[in-house]
Amino acid sequence: MASAPATPSVLVAGASGYTGALAARLVGRHPRFELSAVTSRSDAGRALSELYPHHRVDAVLEELDIERHGDVDAAIVAYPHGASAPVVAALREHGVRVVDLSADFRLRDRDTYAHWYGEHGAPDLFGCAIYGLSELYVEMLPDADLVANPGCFPIATLLALAPLARAGAIADVVVDVKSGVSGAGRAATARTHFVTVDENVVAYGVAGHRHAPEVDQELAVLGANVTATVQPHLLPIDQGELVSCYVTTTRAWEQAELDAVYEAWAAAHPFLEMCAAPPGVRDVRDTNICALHARADPRTGKVLVFSAIDNLWKGAASQAIQNLNLMFGYAETLGIEPR
Repeated sequence: MASAPATPSVLVAGASGYTGALAARLVGRHPRFELSAVTSRSDAGRALSELYPHHRVDAVLEELDIERHGDVDAAIVAYPHGASAPVVAALREHGVRVVDLSADFRLRDRDTYAHWYGEHGAPDLFGCAIYGLSELYVEMLPDADLVANPGCFPIATLLALAPLARAGAIADVVVDVKSGVSGAGRAATARTHFVTVDENVVAYGVAGHRHAPEVDQELAVLGANVTATVQPHLLPIDQGELVSCYVTTTRAWEQAELDAVYEAWAAAHPFLEMCAAPPGVRDVRDTNICALHARADPRTGKVLVFSAIDNLWKGAASQAIQNLNLMFGYAETLGIEPR
């Protein structure tokens, strides 16, 4: 691993969206990184603070110019899937280390990607990224030049299920996801209109959410070759995500054994917290924390695991900072400290 520059310069491309704007804020306040530029495909010429006053980032959004903006040490790319891959490829040609927030580099099987997303925009880079869930890939991230930030559902799900998957304990799992409206992105749709969302809870992506194959892929890496049922629901809140995992196990688990396994898992990672009761989304708002609770159900023989994250933070922007920290040799908590 090459030595990191004293103050790595970071571009945030796609900074006018919810996650990109938060990433710009976190980079701008980071004690080591320098926010070099913020770009937008739709809001060039406007100050980021005009769009998001609460982030207090006064940088003016620019149109992305790879020749000019490619003179940085790293970039966080917050583009939608499909649009991201060509930008990432152009930045990599300039030697820029990239954390990509889209789905373009998360999956490792080309046919699976094509089924869920269509033709890939940078086929030469397909399969070259490190999956950016720091708690699982901490040893690989320092040498990474391209990191695929996971989806928010997979982050919460995998952090909830990793101990059981590694123990060979998952025979089947149902993943019930409840997410705030910001997870759908900044562009308003009929589904995310206030009148539709307010005082309502509705399932979406039924039997076909794109995060499901990502969950299956990483569970298999952990030792659980299962096809997970992943069903999201939209909550009438702006941000936050609660994942409830109902696990059919390969053997019976006692609560004391379950507690020991999960307490050891949390103790090894600074952003994991074990809770005495199931966590809520408010408990982790505006943090990089994943709050967990695991319970053995003696009536059904199942194990129930609950996981709460902030979908904009741990589910996207602050996870990207955690990855950048490790890529440049810093403590993974730097600038996003849990306390």
